[in-house]
Amino acid sequence: MLKNKHITEPDKFGFQVRIVRRGKESSRYFSHKLWGSKTKSLKAAITWRDQMLVALKGSKTRFLKPPKNKTTTGVTGVCRTVKFDHRKSKSYLCYTVFWVDNGKSKNKTFQVGNVESVTADDELHAFRSARVFRSCYEYAIDNDLPFHDEVFAGWKKLRVYENEDLKAV
Repeated sequence: MLKNKHITEPDKFGFQVRIVRRGKESSRYFSHKLWGSKTKSLKAAITWRDQMLVALKGSKTRFLKPPKNKTTTGVTGVCRTVKFDHRKSKSYLCYTVFWVDNGKSKNKTFQVGNVESVTADDELHAFRSARVFRSCYEYAIDNDLPFHDEVFAGWKKLRVYENEDLKAV
């Protein structure tokens, strides 16, 4: 019943259409009696579903909520953590961005540096880079574009957040 995705027949009297986007459900019931027949109510349900999918454009994957311990910065999908390297016995400050790619959770870490020697400028640079990374991902999802995370490969030497054209990437 792939053709009739989002459409169920909860009882013998009609069809139910349910679409969830961004945590909100849009639903409607199509009674066989009101539409004249089972075939006509199914056709109406399919038409309404197709119109709603266009109106609710955007991917549902952007809004998968990361675990609560991964939103320590106030920006969805971006967290600030201190990672301990047992081999070197040092702690490193990091900003990690979480996103979904083809249904798989992914993350990118913006490592600021050793906790003992990190500066406020270094931390701000990493946070701003992580925030722009996440906003570029959200822009790509909202506009049904591919997301290119390789743009951020040399983020330590580049001020990617100063690039005005970056959101369109």
